[in-house]
Amino acid sequence: MRFAAYEYRNRRHVAVVQEDGTLHPLPGAGSLTGLLADGAGLPGLLEAGSATLAIPAGPHVSEVRLLPPLQPPTVRDFVTFEEHVEGVRRSVDGTAGVPEQWYAAPAFYFTNPYAVYGPHDDIPMPPGSTVLDFELEVAAVIGVEGRDLTPDQAREHIVGYTVLNDWSARDLQAAEMKVGLGPCKGKDTATTLGPYLVTADELERYRDEDGFLRLGLTASVNGEVVGEDLLSNMSWTFEEMAAYASRGTVVRPGDVLGSGTCGNGGCLAELWGVRGRRDPAPLRPGDTVTLTVEGIGSISSRVVAGAAPIPLPTGRRRARVRP
Repeated sequence: MRFAAYEYRNRRHVAVVQEDGTLHPLPGAGSLTGLLADGAGLPGLLEAGSATLAIPAGPHVSEVRLLPPLQPPTVRDFVTFEEHVEGVRRSVDGTAGVPEQWYAAPAFYFTNPYAVYGPHDDIPMPPGSTVLDFELEVAAVIGVEGRDLTPDQAREHIVGYTVLNDWSARDLQAAEMKVGLGPCKGKDTATTLGPYLVTADELERYRDEDGFLRLGLTASVNGEVVGEDLLSNMSWTFEEMAAYASRGTVVRPGDVLGSGTCGNGGCLAELWGVRGRRDPAPLRPGDTVTLTVEGIGSISSRVVAGAAPIPLPTGRRRARVRP
């Protein structure tokens, strides 16, 4: 089953999406995040969706503005593709290979849940950046709270999947990574989610014998394909990622777990590292990025001009007076 959040005639709705694009709004559901917060998980979501199909249909998806399928309380973005790590390391800091520590655990960072955009929203250039990049990912969505989960247990906690674009200001990222605190403003301006939340049961037919979802991934810029990969090239499954995310803490309904960027052109920086030059060029206002994931759908965003950065002083070199 597929669920969408949308705006129609100045009101926001959550709906089941039929194969032909017809929307069936869920009565009384203000947001998918709120629906998931009830804690019923996948069975409850499917039950609510099935009941909605008996109600007269609403508008067609072509008549509405699609919103992010949910407003996540947290967004953990992992890095699970070796090929991406290899290419981006060459591009960002000129280092070859994959750090041995990378294989120890599925590393992630927290990105900004207040900067989530819908599947066709315009994306502003981050203030102060001239080197904008896209990143093609798939995200799992948590449907039931859990703590210290095993991978087998975690499967029951994943309610569905959506497409994720982790927009990255590479020039800001390269500068701030030297401080050693990880991505900050380089990843803070926008994350695109959509077009729908596809429930986990819908994608089981794509699961391979090792537990990975074998979904085709395609990235295009201005109609030209620049990257293609398979989601099954991840080094950890989503269940293993969810288990790691829950270690020593809780994952809650609505939490988003990004796969990390795929390889073979899943972002421009990887291609820059492989080719030794910025080819294709960094994104600029007017460019359109389209990301497609088999079994889930496509998101397409136009880059637009952003705000100028508000000037701030550099850090003061203090005299370090003691009390």
